[in-house]
Amino acid sequence: MVVHVRHATEEDAARIAGIYNQAVMETIATFDTEPRSLPAQIDWLRRHDERHPVFVADAEGEVIGWSSLSPWSDRRAYADTAEVSVYVEPKHQGQGIGRSLLKTTVQAAEEAGLHVLLARIADGNPASLALHSRFGFVPVGVMHQVGRKFGRRIDVHLLERVASGSPDAP
Repeated sequence: MVVHVRHATEEDAARIAGIYNQAVMETIATFDTEPRSLPAQIDWLRRHDERHPVFVADAEGEVIGWSSLSPWSDRRAYADTAEVSVYVEPKHQGQGIGRSLLKTTVQAAEEAGLHVLLARIADGNPASLALHSRFGFVPVGVMHQVGRKFGRRIDVHLLERVASGSPDAP
C-alpha cells in the first residue's frame, strides 16, 4: 500500500470526521464525547490556515489518517505555539502512517516558524507517547484525572517539542 501525505481539502472532511468520530465513540484519544457532524468538521477544517494546516494520509484515494496543527490559545503571546493532533484509522495503526503524518506536521510547523509544539496524550496510550518521543517531544508533566470518559477519570500527559536549532531549546 502506497501512502501519500498531503494537505487536506474540504472533500476530505467526511473521512476526517469518520476517523475522528470512531475515536470519539470508542477511545480516550479525544475527550470529545459526541460525534462531530459533517458541517462542524468542514467548519473546523476552514478555521485552519497556512500556519496551522491539516494533513491527510491518502492510500490509493482513501483517507486513512489525518493530523493537524491548531493554535494553543487565542492569546497573542502564544502565537508561536501550536497543538499537534494525529489520528489513524484503527485497521491501519502500527503501519507507520502516524509517523508519516507527524513527520510532515513537524516539518510544516518548523517551516511556519512555530517555536513550540504541544501534545496532550491520554494515559494508556504508549504507542502515541513513543511516536511523539521519536520526533523530539519530551514530557512536561501529567495532568491528573482531568478527563472523564467511559465512566472513569483519565490522566493526560503533556508533551512539548521546542523548535530544533533554537537557542531556547532545552
